[in-house]
Amino acid sequence: MISAKASCLCGAVKITAKDVNPKFTVCHCVTCREWGGSAFFAVECGTSIEIEGEDKVKMYASSSWATRGFCSDCGTHLFFKFSESGDYNMSVGIFKNLSDLEMDLQYYSDQRPDYYCFSNKTKELSKAEIMDSLGL
Repeated sequence: MISAKASCLCGAVKITAKDVNPKFTVCHCVTCREWGGSAFFAVECGTSIEIEGEDKVKMYASSSWATRGFCSDCGTHLFFKFSESGDYNMSVGIFKNLSDLEMDLQYYSDQRPDYYCFSNKTKELSKAEIMDSLGL
């Protein structure tokens, strides 16, 4: 795990993540694709997060088990947060100086549209496998 700093596009929200997993994930679910126009690339950051400008973070409950956070000024997609554990999956793109990242896992691989694919060799989980792992 590594520590890293991030910010939204306008700089109103600054984030320090103390436990960034350099093995990033990609989510192909319909909600992620509707939220950002494509798959959501994220680094798992656990709960050791400091947010400066938290009053600018707008939260949206996108499911019964998670919320999404974005900057209310510039709209930058900041994170996906699990309701029960409080774990954050932060958007990879908001971190300016992360290096040596490796795509490790693709979520909702059965919902990936046929107009793109990745050549990276990763683990893949279907919607059914994810729901089962969450006990839903």
